Amino acid sequence: MEKIPMTVRGEQQLRQELDALMKRRPLISEAIAEARELGDLKENAEYHAAREEQGICEAQIRDIEYKLSVAQVIDVTKMTNHGKVIFGATVTLFDVNTDEEVTYCIVGDDEADIKRGLISVNSPIARGLIGKQEGDEVSIVTPGGNKEFEIEKVEYI
Repeated sequence: MEKIPMTVRGEQQLRQELDALMKRRPLISEAIAEARELGDLKENAEYHAAREEQGICEAQIRDIEYKLSVAQVIDVTKMTNHGKVIFGATVTLFDVNTDEEVTYCIVGDDEADIKRGLISVNSPIARGLIGKQEGDEVSIVTPGGNKEFEIEKVEYI
């Protein structure tokens, strides 16, 4: 079983989501019991809706439990920063093409959210940055075309 990298923040978010689902579980069971008391199960929309909700909830619980079981939680704040881009690092880049500065944090697939500056370790930009050093210039082929960056700052926060 291959381990999947995950940040500490990502693990905390998954655990919070799992706790919320576990608290919802008994409420769904109560809804099923109440709907069962309404009579004929074949034509009971409340019963079928509650059973469907239960199935979705149980699938989400299994999914999160699996992700947590294969997660390799990496805490970059406990590592010595040598200016090298690694999983979990926050990287400030200067986009040579647009003269703009962008900041990305390299995270696991489930944590990625480009609007918040969180990019997947498997994205083209992250793959192009991993292993590079502060001050390096990199050229990365992305679906939107070739991007030229200069790595201005690497932080382990």
